[in-house]
Amino acid sequence: MQEHVYLTTEEATAYLRLKERKLYELVAHGAVPCTKVSGKWLFPRAALDRWLEAGLAHPEGLQSASPPPIVGGSQDSLLEIAVRESGCGHALLAEGSQAGLDRLLRNEVAIAAIHLHATPDDDAANVVAIRASVALHDAVVIAFARREQGLLVQAGNPLGLEGIASAIAKRARFARRQQGAGAQLLLTSLIARAEIPLSAMVAADSVSATGQDLALAIRTGRADCGIASRAIATAFGLDFLPLVWEHVDLVMRRRTYFEPGPQKLLAWMRGEAMVTRARELSGYDLAASGAVRLNR
Repeated sequence: MQEHVYLTTEEATAYLRLKERKLYELVAHGAVPCTKVSGKWLFPRAALDRWLEAGLAHPEGLQSASPPPIVGGSQDSLLEIAVRESGCGHALLAEGSQAGLDRLLRNEVAIAAIHLHATPDDDAANVVAIRASVALHDAVVIAFARREQGLLVQAGNPLGLEGIASAIAKRARFARRQQGAGAQLLLTSLIARAEIPLSAMVAADSVSATGQDLALAIRTGRADCGIASRAIATAFGLDFLPLVWEHVDLVMRRRTYFEPGPQKLLAWMRGEAMVTRARELSGYDLAASGAVRLNR
């Protein structure tokens, strides 16, 4: 069971130590993270872990110290520029969406950048995950940008890949991200939707910590393809096969939102510099940037 990214109903009941009837009751009330593929319920194991951890009891009245000025979570090219040029004074710690959320819960980062995937076209996945977290009862979710994610392939697309199914059929070597990274969640979700066994995918030897690492693996020939943003493909001179547009959101505690650093970052996001930089990078939609998607 531990090897499965998505659990079946039977596996989820065993993992959560619940009766099947109780699990279906939670599903009916939208209280447990899940998705439906070909008429069957699947339960993302990483999301179940977050759901369980969110319910941990804490001593009443315990107040956490202010977190360090760090933006953790997903790596994003435009976000790196925003943090640097806004003068917000925050450092970056790009480890993937899941790791960012885990650190936010442990008060180890001030902001987590996330792009989660319940299904490939689920625009609400980020908001749903935060709303389901009891521990993030005071969370604010700010839209950073929508970005285009796709399959990166070597320049000229020498293998003639057309998408995920084509790459698997042609035994292309996939560069992988770490478990819990948004790009890896997207890849497994797309494979599940295509009803292709995950075991059919040929994985490259090593795991890429960031999108840039993944692109470098493809450019140097250590892998044939992998999931990342159009901006990354452009920066590394790789071909890009578009797959989906996704939300990259910033999650923080309400008290963090009002602090000077985050306010500087948000002010930069509302300015013309954000538009100019996004245009230079390519693959971004800023229509909702800066909007509050959730205020608990």
